[in-house]
Amino acid sequence: MDKFDPRYIEMAAIWAKNSYCKRRQVGALIVKDRMIISDGYNGTPSGFENVCEDENGVTKPYVLHAEANAISKVAKSGNSSAGATLYVTASPCLECSKLIIQSGIRRVVYRDEYRLTDGIDLLRRAGVEVEKVD
Repeated sequence: MDKFDPRYIEMAAIWAKNSYCKRRQVGALIVKDRMIISDGYNGTPSGFENVCEDENGVTKPYVLHAEANAISKVAKSGNSSAGATLYVTASPCLECSKLIIQSGIRRVVYRDEYRLTDGIDLLRRAGVEVEKVD
């Protein structure tokens, strides 16, 4: 574990508070060479209403996860996430794990365990270093 891991996770948790989602607020930071090169939180795509759940409390299918938001934001900025660390408040799902692998992120640090572990399993299979912090 890196001595800065708990601080970056704490910052990701603060960033999660920007989410309009009611069921779960998730924050993510992409850090490279001790610099935050991107951030994200779960929510609807740009230009959509800031409502993540339908009238039954079910998350809308087009809601972006924090990791996907951070990865697409870094791609838009022209920075490279190759070799970076992703800090995220909840363990990544399978879809986000695919994006993490493809973006060249080498390390994922998360705080809360998600009920499904297929995302974490895929990251490990791809050789991405994965760590859980409290």
